[in-house]
Amino acid sequence: MAAYQDQIIIHNGTIYDGLGGEPTVGNILLEGDRISSLGVKAKVSGQNVIDASGMAVAPGFINMLSWANDALIEDGRSQSDIRQGVTLEVMGEGHSYGPLNQRMKHELLQQQGDIQYPIDWTTLDEFLQRLVQGGVACNVASFVGSGTLRNFVVGYEDRPATEEELGQICTLTQQAMKQGALGLASALIYVPDCFNRTTELAVMARVAAEHGGLYISHLRSEGSRFLEALDELISITRQAGIRAEIYHLKASGRLNWDKLQPAIEKVQAAQAEGLQISADMYPYIASATGLDAAMPPWVREGGHEAWIQRLKDPQIRQRLAVEIAAESGEWENGYVEAGGAENILLLSFKNETLKPLTGKTLAEAAALRGTPPIETMFNLVVEDDSRVGASYFSMSEENLLSQIALPWVSFGSDEASQAPEGVFLKSNPHPRAYGTFARLLGKYVRDEGRLTLAEAVRRLTSLPAANLRLDRRGVLKEGYIADLVVFDPLTINDRATFDQPHQYARGVKDVFVNGVQVLRDGEHTGALPGRVVRGPGAKQHG
Repeated sequence: MAAYQDQIIIHNGTIYDGLGGEPTVGNILLEGDRISSLGVKAKVSGQNVIDASGMAVAPGFINMLSWANDALIEDGRSQSDIRQGVTLEVMGEGHSYGPLNQRMKHELLQQQGDIQYPIDWTTLDEFLQRLVQGGVACNVASFVGSGTLRNFVVGYEDRPATEEELGQICTLTQQAMKQGALGLASALIYVPDCFNRTTELAVMARVAAEHGGLYISHLRSEGSRFLEALDELISITRQAGIRAEIYHLKASGRLNWDKLQPAIEKVQAAQAEGLQISADMYPYIASATGLDAAMPPWVREGGHEAWIQRLKDPQIRQRLAVEIAAESGEWENGYVEAGGAENILLLSFKNETLKPLTGKTLAEAAALRGTPPIETMFNLVVEDDSRVGASYFSMSEENLLSQIALPWVSFGSDEASQAPEGVFLKSNPHPRAYGTFARLLGKYVRDEGRLTLAEAVRRLTSLPAANLRLDRRGVLKEGYIADLVVFDPLTINDRATFDQPHQYARGVKDVFVNGVQVLRDGEHTGALPGRVVRGPGAKQHG
């Protein structure tokens, strides 16, 4: 159990309440895990006073797209995000860590990389409770993944679910929602999620809607069929009667950059119609995923082992090489969208013998090995027996700035929260693991003036909290949970780069999670007061 001080006063800070209005200078009184009073009513007394003079005080930031699952099992301190003011990690992009059957547990064990742990849970709620019981500095929450649900019932086959199977999927969706999943999440370029039909997703989303959930999606295409994929999300929103969000909004690939503005107009037209659609993003022009994102869905049908076996077949390799090099637009081709191997950066391997390639481009790796880039890609996946972590440089800064300006866009790292030590140093993350939130507040707010600080704080706090329908979080208000960040708006900045990604951001002074101080004067206290944050479905079924 976390130890609470009787009272804590945050004194003389510039208070940004999270709602986007002008800040006020004053005090905030914390008692237990709640904000007791703020402003002139909060009087300075006692020893537990934190001087926030010259500092911004805001609600704790919400990471709308976190892959901290494994990292928090390894190290619950959540260092790279806590040091940026993140107090809630939202997980589950298409692939959630529950519900699991025995086959799926075996697959997860087989696919583990540098971080090893037993799969000793079955439901999504059991996974989140396992994190908290192990000790985490941050709060944790998750969507239930439509890919996980499909895998549980149908497996990796590319076919429609039968009526009976869809019924089982809906039952599992309902169970997850009652346990507190935030909604239904899809990632429609990955196997087996890409095999989910639009009608099936709408049926699942309708169940999530019945429990107050959100439908959130990595669209079926962010490139050549970006606008059609957005139409699919809007159709699901309409059919299911659900609120929806677009994961990491982007137009990927130079030939597709001009599709962003029409996409924004589509969303705004849907909003004008009365549909509740939002988006999130990360402030970088490079994505990060695996080398599977450069291969067509058919080669990945049947799951990981079937994929690896196909990649060993010379005839299949010949067919794949032709399809990957082409610009057909029939599937989401990360290789083409990045503009080729020189714009694909290798980030992580399981195989120790391949780790020296970490931080090299696919083109550089191909030159070192003396094999063509596409063949090198096949070989690396087979030799590593993994999807191989990679970053794709495929977006434009101009589009990124257009996205940052949208009032309905929040932010997520799409990465793990880690530390520059131990097992984490065995691979390179995307620099967004250490810099997403500080980069927004430093580069884009202070240095370039793309947003006011008050608006940026709103987009990091009350906007995602409202979209997720979180209870008493995301705003500095009496009676609300005491998740807070104290930071210096003049010095906050990201330091992580692609060459040296394991570098903490600067400028965050103090962080409180559920009323417990986890960061003091820029250093982690070691406290692990994080809790499971559940969606409205759990409250409905109390």
